[in-house]
Amino acid sequence: MKIQLRYFASLRETIGLGSEVFETSATDVAALRQALIERGGAHAQCLAVGLPVRVAVNQVMASDDTPLVGECEVAFFPPVTGG
Repeated sequence: MKIQLRYFASLRETIGLGSEVFETSATDVAALRQALIERGGAHAQCLAVGLPVRVAVNQVMASDDTPLVGECEVAFFPPVTGG
């Protein structure tokens, strides 16, 4: 499935993108994050397991076990963002 990814604040700066479309077979947030980490580079650097990263699916706060259904939007951002 195609997922619309959005990156905010320091994650956007590190990855160098505000958004992208990502083709994946991940069924939940944890599997998606792992797939992005496996890309290596900036994705691995800022999304590594253990780093404090918040996630929202379709603009609702999500946890690792939140399912990904259809063509959803997943946003990654640090725990504290500015306005």
